[in-house]
Amino acid sequence: MFSFTIKLLIPAVLTVVTILSRSHADRNVYPSAGVLFVHVLEREYFKGEFPPYPKSGDATSDPITFNTNLMGYPDRPGWLRYIQRTTHSDGVLYGSPTGQHAGKPTIIEITAYNRRSFETARHNLVINIMGNEEYPLPYQAEFYIKNMNVEEMLASEVLGDFLGAVKNVWQPERLNAINITSALDRGGRVPLPINNLKEGVYVMVGADAPFSSCLREVEGPHNQLRCSQEMEPAISCDKKFRAQFDIDWCKISLVDINKLGTSNSHTRPDPGTGILAEIGEYNPPSESLKSRDYYADFLVTLAVPAAVAMVLFVILGYTMCCRREGVDKRNMQTPDIQLVHHSSIQKSSKELRNMSKNREISWPLSTLPVFNPVSGEVVPPIHPDNYETTSMPLMQAQT
Repeated sequence: MFSFTIKLLIPAVLTVVTILSRSHADRNVYPSAGVLFVHVLEREYFKGEFPPYPKSGDATSDPITFNTNLMGYPDRPGWLRYIQRTTHSDGVLYGSPTGQHAGKPTIIEITAYNRRSFETARHNLVINIMGNEEYPLPYQAEFYIKNMNVEEMLASEVLGDFLGAVKNVWQPERLNAINITSALDRGGRVPLPINNLKEGVYVMVGADAPFSSCLREVEGPHNQLRCSQEMEPAISCDKKFRAQFDIDWCKISLVDINKLGTSNSHTRPDPGTGILAEIGEYNPPSESLKSRDYYADFLVTLAVPAAVAMVLFVILGYTMCCRREGVDKRNMQTPDIQLVHHSSIQKSSKELRNMSKNREISWPLSTLPVFNPVSGEVVPPIHPDNYETTSMPLMQAQT
């Protein structure tokens, strides 16, 4: 009889529980140490706590979220986890309590938030962990299922089908689900939203019988070689899981606690109370602090860069103004014949510019109209009698 089967009694006593919850009565559960504990936070269970919504709308589809924490602390115990995929799905508390928590009631505060009416309801869940003489089971196997999410695997029907398939392969007398962990908590990557990919889940089960030959086939050298090459190993009993569960046999883990020497080697260390040790009162600094003079810092911040800039400015000014060669030095280093040649060219260019300013030449024929724009008659150019043909443009002389 597994711990998660206790939650199947919830629908049968739903009405009674709802009446008690309105008076904020505590709800008690009794999981066993070393056995998977699953508790579903049903939305229907908390809807009766919220008053009717005054506006129109379907009250049954109100988005509801849950917040869970250990009473007096901001978070849950280390062995207890919580998941809720959407605001319209149920929340799930799950985990595997250890023998160290047996005999001590654990009170979990559950706060439900109605995201449409902003109403809240708070209940307490009292987890009374019972000791288990068979804890821990000596043989433990952990399977990695690739085609499941953690909330899908926590469903009692799905988990029961998986345990039934493992029991057919293993053939033990006692078989318990010990723990379930999402692949994301083991460093896995979030799958792409295509082809209905799943996150993957690790399921640890324990039994009282040694591992079957089928489970040990993955330890063979041939299958180890195939796993190192990222190929699927050849497992004879894989067909008993393939219909519903896609198991990665290369990631299976088989642990024999009897060979480890101590049965408590896999138990988690005590996380403690979560309260820091007493270190005394806090003594703030006194109010009579000496004022600090920032004048020297101001001078260093501005004077040093200004002095460096001034030195650079002086060097640049000396280079630009005082180190110029000048025209006289250039003429002294230039041969005389080159200076004479340059001077003659400069004088000739100046004379040509002055002569071009004093020329009075008629406009070229190409710029004169060849017909009257009013009458359309051709108008020949009229020149005075003293007009010299030598100064006529070339095109007019040809005409």
